[in-house]
Amino acid sequence: MNYLAHAYLSFGQDEVLVGNFIGDFVKGKMIKTYPVDVQHGIMLHREIDKFTDTHPLVRAGQSYLREKYRLYSTVITDIYFDYFLAKNWKRYSDIPLEAFVQNTFATLNHHRILFPPRFSAMFQWMEKDNWLIKYREMDGIRQTLTGMSRRTRFPSKMELAHLDLLEKEQEFQVIFFAFFADLETFARQKLLEIQNPHVGH
Repeated sequence: MNYLAHAYLSFGQDEVLVGNFIGDFVKGKMIKTYPVDVQHGIMLHREIDKFTDTHPLVRAGQSYLREKYRLYSTVITDIYFDYFLAKNWKRYSDIPLEAFVQNTFATLNHHRILFPPRFSAMFQWMEKDNWLIKYREMDGIRQTLTGMSRRTRFPSKMELAHLDLLEKEQEFQVIFFAFFADLETFARQKLLEIQNPHVGH
């Protein structure tokens, strides 16, 4: 999943949010250098990604894209799903998206000292260009995918992927709604297990 989903799936817990955002930038035993609640967020991030990558509905969505985009189809569906989350935000939260994003950036800024260098460099652009709000509009998705395409090592064609979203928006939205219901249930339960590993054993 992409960043708006990771923010939402931190369930209002600040340190979990920080870990959820830096998760891709913390490798191996580096996790032990972080405060325990941030570690929980990093662990949750990994579990969310694993659940997403193996979910049959996500794989069904990627099957629309795989022939054209190959390995980049995974990245593209992550962006698509943030689009649907942002577009349908009122379905998931009583807090307006603008207020949620503002609070997310404020929380992250408060914990900047914990950012790995690579995430810190990316975060300044994330905040400056307001990526999390940008996901709500099709043009924001186009800009995001085009920017990612410029940074890939091999030709990705991701700059065209918004056209596939336009063509099959209804199909992808049906997949998103069904998948995200599963993911939210999974993430909520998984965070409880991470935070309370001895409960129920």
